[in-house]
Amino acid sequence: MTETRPPAAAADLGVGLLGCGTVGSAVVRLLQTNGEDIRRRTGIGLRLARVAAAHPAKPREVRLEAGMLTPDAAAVVADDRVDVVVEVMGGIEPARTLLLDAIRRGKSVVTANKQLLAQHGPELFTEAKRAGVDLRLEASVGGGLPVIQPLRESLAANRIQEVVGILNGTTNYILTKMAEERWEYARALAEAQRQGFAEADPAADVEGHDAAAKLAILATITFGTPVRAGDVYREGIRRISAQDIQFAEELGYVVKLLAITRESDGRVEARVHPAFLARAHPLAAIGNELNAVFVRGDAVGEVMFVGRGAGGAPTASAVVADLIDIAWNRRAGAHGRVGFVAMSTRPLRPMEETASPFYLLMQVADRPGVFARIATIFGEEHVSIASVVQKSRGETADIVMVTHTTDEQQMRRVLSRLEGLDVVRTVRNVIRVVDGKA
Repeated sequence: MTETRPPAAAADLGVGLLGCGTVGSAVVRLLQTNGEDIRRRTGIGLRLARVAAAHPAKPREVRLEAGMLTPDAAAVVADDRVDVVVEVMGGIEPARTLLLDAIRRGKSVVTANKQLLAQHGPELFTEAKRAGVDLRLEASVGGGLPVIQPLRESLAANRIQEVVGILNGTTNYILTKMAEERWEYARALAEAQRQGFAEADPAADVEGHDAAAKLAILATITFGTPVRAGDVYREGIRRISAQDIQFAEELGYVVKLLAITRESDGRVEARVHPAFLARAHPLAAIGNELNAVFVRGDAVGEVMFVGRGAGGAPTASAVVADLIDIAWNRRAGAHGRVGFVAMSTRPLRPMEETASPFYLLMQVADRPGVFARIATIFGEEHVSIASVVQKSRGETADIVMVTHTTDEQQMRRVLSRLEGLDVVRTVRNVIRVVDGKA
């Protein structure tokens, strides 16, 4: 086992930076601009020692000392002047190998890499604990939104009942524009791309992959059990229509892409999907590209964190805050803070065993007896209907239904039978309802 070096009480913290793109450049800029203010307020000096970039000759807005920039990331990790390694390069490899090497050399690490942590977080946590070094990851979930440290420290006395988040600014922007401007999905996506909130290929955002990776990290931290991105049930927002959003408003809801993790009966659930969210819920007011995380604890009650979940400067803010925390730990001789004391493997609740109310929008033949046939299916599957709205469109009618809380399996059986009914032209959408109750 690699021995950790003794803490340097008064020395500056030597920082090795892996990646000098949007976030890496913002980290450099923040250290250069606010470094003296940080030293004056905290007594901590953060010294940029070495920077790795895939293309060192590429023009950059930030200026670095001669010889600081290198294409060799492994050399940055091995450099004796580097006390802590900051990884903002993204991707799984070589980031995983580089961070494991840094940890085994006794160097603390800071990462903003949600994909890496969502796949290999438990491995990195275990290695950091074994080596007695810090592993900090505040920027990996909410960018500049502080949520990891409050969950593991400020709320540590609580038994957390649920964490519900809006964890993707792109989808939140799209859904906000659809609601405010009465736009369809395609137009709102195009505007998000024009404004720089969505990539040319938006799949990672709109299909829920980004939010699922972040939720995997949150669930792991919150409940101390390994949850990987592939464990998270995921649905995206492509099927959401302006009509869905209009009906949501009429029924007292807003539509959000929610990331939800809960623990009950010894099992953890983790899911990302669109939801009809009760307008009274604190998350309902979070619009545009903002992110938010709502936490319910048994002692503290309800708390919420709101901020910008992406972008160079907000993410750099979280990265540098982690560096300051590591420096304080070194000064106090307190190493090895990886997020929680121990991990225990708890079973994950399959999606089909979860329960919620459901919204259904279907187009049916507009003639006598149709609704009776539909209601019969619900009754035979023991699914209770809370409300119904029917709007005639000539030969067809739109039927909007909201159920009482029902098991996912029951709802799937209802849908299967409805789709086989000759009077049902199409089931246009099915969206789970979150009413905000514990």
